Amino acid sequence: MARRAGDDGARRGPRNAAPPRGLDRGAPPRDVHPGAPPRDLTAVAARLGVVFRDAALLSEALTHSSATGLAGAALPSNERLEFLGDRVLGLLMAEWLIERFPTEREGLLMRRFGTLVAAETLAGIAARLGLGDDLLVASDPAGPGIQTRPNVLADAMEALLGALYRDGGLEAVRPFFRRIYAPLVEAEPDRPPLPAKSRLQEWLQGRGHPLPVYALVSAEGPSHAPVFIVTVTAAGRDAQGRGGTRRAAELAAAEAWLAGVGT
Repeated sequence: MARRAGDDGARRGPRNAAPPRGLDRGAPPRDVHPGAPPRDLTAVAARLGVVFRDAALLSEALTHSSATGLAGAALPSNERLEFLGDRVLGLLMAEWLIERFPTEREGLLMRRFGTLVAAETLAGIAARLGLGDDLLVASDPAGPGIQTRPNVLADAMEALLGALYRDGGLEAVRPFFRRIYAPLVEAEPDRPPLPAKSRLQEWLQGRGHPLPVYALVSAEGPSHAPVFIVTVTAAGRDAQGRGGTRRAAELAAAEAWLAGVGT
């Protein structure tokens, strides 16, 4: 559900407990079964700097849909909280941008908004917070764990915002939201950020080069967690990117291309 830029998601338990088969996370999980209490995520909440009155909401936010039926567990996935968190994110971001940039025109505000709520931005924040290590997912025999994929991280980030909102309303989620987003909102206050594809296009046009060409290399993985690989060719150079959608892979490829020329 996380937005795409431009065009426009626990593990603690007894240390000696054996993880249920089929789970892939950064640390041993608590054994789960129907009727079990929420996973103990006290340390996770403390690391994130959040407090939940209802611990089950944090557990739900950190449960990927692939893990809901594993080990006989009747676990709710984070999809509903992601749906809610997407709306919470949009409202809080619009509120903050209106407040932070009181004289900026709607078009520039929309440019900032589009980049700041994009899936790749959310995935970067989730990775910085270590949410991938806390996410309950099914193991992925085809390669790296599902929790490393940008679209899964972005969805988990939105689900966490939705869980905080469900637990305590906007006043509960707003301080956390502004703390994790402050480095990005304040990064270039005088220049609205652009998505990587737009920055690459500007770079090329400013130097008289043709527009970039994006080519899909492969699309693999299960339907709930696909992996797209895209190559971009521009100014005689190639770069490759991967993502949970073709659009995300194109953005990653553009970022890699720009990094290669030092921009």
